[in-house]
Amino acid sequence: MIAKETIDKVLDAARIEEVVGDFVDLKKRGTSLIGNCPFHNEKTPSFHVSVAKGIYKCFGCGVGGDSLKFVMELEKFSYPEAIRYLGNKYGVEIEEIERSPAQLAAQDKRESLYILSQWAGKFFKENLWETDFGKSIGLSYFKERGYREDIIKKFELGYSPEHWTALVDGAKKAGFQEEYLKDIGLAIERDDKSLYDRFRGRVIFPIHNLTGRIIGFGGRTLKTEKTVPKYVNSPESDIYHKSDVLYGLNFAKKAIMDADLCYLVEGYADVIAMHQTGVENVVSSSGTSLTTGQIKLISRFTKNVVILYDGDAAGIKASLRGTDMLLEEGLNVKVLLFPDGNDPDSYAKQVGSTSFKEYIEKNQEDFIFYKTNILLKDAKDDPIKRAEVIREVVESIALIPDEIKVSVFIRQCSSLLDIEERILLTELNKIRLNKAKAQDKKAAQNRVQVAPQSPQGDYPGDMPPADFFLTEHEKAEAGISTSTGQQIITAELLQEREIVRILLNYGRELVTWEGDGDIPVAPYLLGCLDDIEFEDSACESIIAEFRKQAENFEVPDAKFFISSEDKDVSALAVDCIASKYEISPNWNDDKRKIYVTQEIEHLQELVIQAIYRIKKRKFSREMQKVQEELKKNLSPEDMEIELHKYQKLKEAEKMLGQLLGNIVIK
Repeated sequence: MIAKETIDKVLDAARIEEVVGDFVDLKKRGTSLIGNCPFHNEKTPSFHVSVAKGIYKCFGCGVGGDSLKFVMELEKFSYPEAIRYLGNKYGVEIEEIERSPAQLAAQDKRESLYILSQWAGKFFKENLWETDFGKSIGLSYFKERGYREDIIKKFELGYSPEHWTALVDGAKKAGFQEEYLKDIGLAIERDDKSLYDRFRGRVIFPIHNLTGRIIGFGGRTLKTEKTVPKYVNSPESDIYHKSDVLYGLNFAKKAIMDADLCYLVEGYADVIAMHQTGVENVVSSSGTSLTTGQIKLISRFTKNVVILYDGDAAGIKASLRGTDMLLEEGLNVKVLLFPDGNDPDSYAKQVGSTSFKEYIEKNQEDFIFYKTNILLKDAKDDPIKRAEVIREVVESIALIPDEIKVSVFIRQCSSLLDIEERILLTELNKIRLNKAKAQDKKAAQNRVQVAPQSPQGDYPGDMPPADFFLTEHEKAEAGISTSTGQQIITAELLQEREIVRILLNYGRELVTWEGDGDIPVAPYLLGCLDDIEFEDSACESIIAEFRKQAENFEVPDAKFFISSEDKDVSALAVDCIASKYEISPNWNDDKRKIYVTQEIEHLQELVIQAIYRIKKRKFSREMQKVQEELKKNLSPEDMEIELHKYQKLKEAEKMLGQLLGNIVIK
């Protein structure tokens, strides 16, 4: 357990803009910071960070919280792990009971896999630096490649001994389970169920996630036999998904945001070599084909990408494939090829740091010119091949979501290909139309496949319910349950949330109440709601905490609930204090003299209206109970009592309706 005092220190030290800024490229807009949401795919930013309130909120997918919640959701940390991460970031010492590796491994499996990966990284590193065979084989290899010691340590490079079970034996001795060694791919199981090391006799490249935790490994053989694979990589696991990981991104993210540019290379060695030249805004797809998940990772930090590949035919084809995927995600793409036979690693060694930097800065080429020129060289004067080139280039342009960029590229293409702009536009529109038709057809097929069947096999009037064609996200936005299709945001729930919203935003504000003098909003509001029961569990939890602290004449801060381990309470607190739009201070400056009324200026009216509404709800429900009683076979005396009760409740409801201005005559 982590001491509460330590948790408070961590939460006080954590700055939301710094924590989120490590993972999302944030831009200033008004009083907020905005960026593309890391929790869902979007091209237009809807992710807001409020420095003043210490929260983030996405108005697209609805996620929100504080610094702690952010790292928990993004990295799937447990509550203690998130505290440790933030504590490490801000230099807050975490006070907790010391636990052995065996005790740690007995925790949640996912967390245990992280711990095991970290242990393995340390094992490989110690073998590289502290053993004779590690120094003579592994360290010698890295130094022969030209890597400095500081770079080797920065990337936590290591060495796995040639012995078949060196890591397996060490892990068992440290208390880790054999099952986890298999799950994470550090060991392979023989037919007799015994285990042996996957990476034996290889130099090791640890793979880190965004927060710097080791999640996998790449191992390069030092043998020359053709039967031995050059590289062996960790398999997919609960913590390592190749399609969502970019090698070196944990080291590069700040440099990428600072330069507003990301260099994309092919392998581990290319990333390390570029860091050694002083170019740090570089990542690698780790030898695999570029995926949509990897592209979305890049787009969190920049919209500008330069692809650096080998100068051979395979490198050229690879760059063309990656370009189209990047374009479709709305990124600005340039490509750069090194002189034939070179990759970033070999070219950096050949020419040195200064010349390397000059080359990559001066030889970037926009993808349109690059792709067109490459394809035209192959087509030469063959008219059929030239027509195919035109079609391929226009297909790439059709992927770009920005219409202004499309217009510019079409004009440039017209000149390069010596063909009328009108013809290119016609072809582009044809491609887009065919794509739209294909998407509509696929969507229609999906709707048919998932169409629910009623007992009779048809909907009333041969039509499905109104929400049938809505996506899950659209249903959630509309307040419709995705499991039952029923409305889940009721008027009663909105009334309860309004009470909570007022308490969280204005609970400590002093208001002059007639006959009572100056009293903070929270105790006054709570005193008026003693007879009200709250149905929503999250609302009830927050109200209960306010009542508990009111006994000590205290009013809890909104931050207390935002950091709650109860996800529903935390989410509700964020929703109540987050604001997509805020009034600019420029409206009321001396120059414009435009005064905009703020909610806080009418706080008394706001509180009283909220009390009236929820009281009116109570009277309405009491009236329903009386109506149910009147349906029973009552004695004349009981009937008269119930009718009298009903009349009194009706009068109270009518009075509140008049005060609210929404009375309905029945």
